[in-house]
Amino acid sequence: MGTETINYRHEWKHEISFCDLLAIRARLRAVMQPDPHAKGGRYLIRSLYFDNPGDKALREKVDGVNRREKFRIRYYNNDPSVIHLEKKSRLNGLGTKFSANLTKEQAQAIVDGDLDWMLRSDAPLVRELYCKMIYQGLRPRTIVDYTREPFVYGPGNVRVTFDYDIRTGLACTDFLNPRCVTVPAGDAPIILEVKWDAFLPSVIRDAVQTPGCRVGAFSKYAQCRIYA
Repeated sequence: MGTETINYRHEWKHEISFCDLLAIRARLRAVMQPDPHAKGGRYLIRSLYFDNPGDKALREKVDGVNRREKFRIRYYNNDPSVIHLEKKSRLNGLGTKFSANLTKEQAQAIVDGDLDWMLRSDAPLVRELYCKMIYQGLRPRTIVDYTREPFVYGPGNVRVTFDYDIRTGLACTDFLNPRCVTVPAGDAPIILEVKWDAFLPSVIRDAVQTPGCRVGAFSKYAQCRIYA
């Protein structure tokens, strides 16, 4: 992405039970603040993920490739007035994310395969996606829906989230169509994610500890693709 500084963040993922969620949520409420963007403490996320005909993003995730990336388009709470194109990159276990805004019309054009306008976009990320759709064959592959409960903590720029009720759009990629039905993505677990910059404060580290849980690499996209 040009000469801009890339800030990679640490990330933990745990698959937890409903009882774990209740216990950790209670501890987090004592030390963290709910994300101010979450109405009622949670919000709905709908994402449309991209992959190529050889399922490059899926295979790299499943195989644990050290350096990988994936593209998605996302909006929140069934409100397509604000849509984000995002690229998530992983390197040596650390993650970073690039983002650009899309209009509803632009997002629908990408879904429909109307791509020429992308090369003229002022957003470098839109132009990058265009090139990879042309030369790598990236295309919309599946819709991923889920509910998120987010908490934030200033020191360390910490963000802790619970993700659950993960659903897949199966073969449907028309993610702006309210009639596009999603179904539960198999027996998907509740996912606890912890992200931070340079350090993770001990008060947060203690709050998210769950006996018997190990850091994992769960992917909502992979869960939905494998189930579909």
